[in-house]
Amino acid sequence: MPQKVFPLDSTKTFTDQQIVGHNRWHPDVPARVHVKPGDSFRVDCREWFDGAIHNDDSADDILNAPLNNVHVLSGPISVEGAQPGDLLIVDILDVGPIPQEDSGPLAGQGWGYTGVFAKTNGGGFLTDQFPDAYKVIWDFRGGQATSRHVPGVAFTGIVHPGLMGTAPSHDLLNTWNSREQALIDTDPQRVPPLALPPQPEAAILGSLTGDDFERARHEAARTAPPRENGGNQDIKNFTKGSRVFYPVFVDGANLSMGDLHFSQGDGEITFCGAIEMGGFIDLHVDLIKGGMETYGVSENAIFIPGNTDPQYSEWIAFSGTSVTLDGEQRYLDSHLSYQRACLHAIDYLTKFGYSAIQAYMILGAAPIEGRLSGVVDIPNSCSTVYIPTGIFDFDVKPGKNGPARVDPGMGVPMSRA
Repeated sequence: MPQKVFPLDSTKTFTDQQIVGHNRWHPDVPARVHVKPGDSFRVDCREWFDGAIHNDDSADDILNAPLNNVHVLSGPISVEGAQPGDLLIVDILDVGPIPQEDSGPLAGQGWGYTGVFAKTNGGGFLTDQFPDAYKVIWDFRGGQATSRHVPGVAFTGIVHPGLMGTAPSHDLLNTWNSREQALIDTDPQRVPPLALPPQPEAAILGSLTGDDFERARHEAARTAPPRENGGNQDIKNFTKGSRVFYPVFVDGANLSMGDLHFSQGDGEITFCGAIEMGGFIDLHVDLIKGGMETYGVSENAIFIPGNTDPQYSEWIAFSGTSVTLDGEQRYLDSHLSYQRACLHAIDYLTKFGYSAIQAYMILGAAPIEGRLSGVVDIPNSCSTVYIPTGIFDFDVKPGKNGPARVDPGMGVPMSRA
């Protein structure tokens, strides 16, 4: 096992740890951990809500999920010799749930969760169809996930970090805040909001204190979206064996990570849509000096996916076009066409006995594949959703005898608070 440079104690909250991480992006957050190019090391990661979500049959914790607190990130980790303009090479050597802790109250201790946020608290990809708060608990055994809330489904984990990235420079941070505020200003009362401005309340900025903390917490960017530094990209193929090339914007690069997922479908469509957990990640780092200019990498990282994805050989696929549910034609709207493909898949799975929310949860958590299949044939974009048939305990393909009927069991808890 590589040396653990960022340890976490599962019995303590994020801010009570030996080394306190952060939940905002800011270049002035000090690095408490220092490594060298060529080093391999282990980082513990807290689940993104710091233990606020429980292994039970109520969704009230999802309804009241403290979105101002996320993501609780491990880092920053400074890499000796890294300078703005370099590329930071990050190899994911291993990643998994909390080691040797297969039961307990914290996600990652043998279980994880998928949630749908209420529309008034963040929403999701299909928030108009699913405006309430829901939660599914998944149990881990032998590398597979099953759920008492979604019977008849089992799939191999595709474990990955949802969030990893380098610190922004002051100029880049200002760019983020300016352009996102301009978007918010186009519809400032929208629910859910168009973007999240800096939120000083609940900001955690590592060991930053005093006047520096007060200034930075009003400037620091929320970690919800992906940006030029990588960030919350939620790429399910960021698995063991992946290599990532991150642009460097500050001395030391200041790498941070978190939001580990046991599994996820392409798009993380329920927003809290992966199987969320705490765990560990083993990394190796190196540098390409001047690599940003050499390889033309100024916006977003390049990555080479790992080769440890679960091997499913048969799929059932659903397509969608850029036409709204009430029949309005949109021009090459790939976001809409992917929504329609997901809704078609949900409608199909309900014919087998699942509720619509159970089907939605399957698309968020299972290793489905989403594809932009056509983006030039005016006026309709075409998107597709591929579901591996092997995840079901029954034949999910169409047949002359009609669909099999799964017992939906207790169903998915919905908050009625």
